[in-house]
Amino acid sequence: MLVHPIEVLLVEDDPGDVLMTKEAFEEHKLGNRLHVVSDGVEALRFLRREDEFADAPRPHLILLDLNLPRKDGREVLEEVKADDDLAHIPIVVLTTSEAEEDVLRSYRLHANAYVPKPVDFDQFIRVVRQIDDFFVTVVRLPKS
Repeated sequence: MLVHPIEVLLVEDDPGDVLMTKEAFEEHKLGNRLHVVSDGVEALRFLRREDEFADAPRPHLILLDLNLPRKDGREVLEEVKADDDLAHIPIVVLTTSEAEEDVLRSYRLHANAYVPKPVDFDQFIRVVRQIDDFFVTVVRLPKS
């Protein structure tokens, strides 16, 4: 199977988690491009290609934290899945919350997967790589 690099949008406000995610992507040889925004308002502007994001690529995959400043991940998930132009983009909720209500609400809002963030560095890297591998080598994503 021919594997093409994909555009991934990481919506994460924790600089440590951003750094670990970047490291997981950099060590992969697939050349996937990771774009990072730090809050829900920026995420929606990026996805809608507004303001400074006018030339942003359409991501093939979104990694979304739930606990974000300005507009939380639940609101972002709801808005993206309600937007006909964006609803087809797979969203993996990658968050510290293991609350059952967050899991249920995320799936009700049509998240494609809910992944609790491991606290251990090596496990975190492994989980991000597994998500990346799955969406690059197993799943067929729509063209942007």
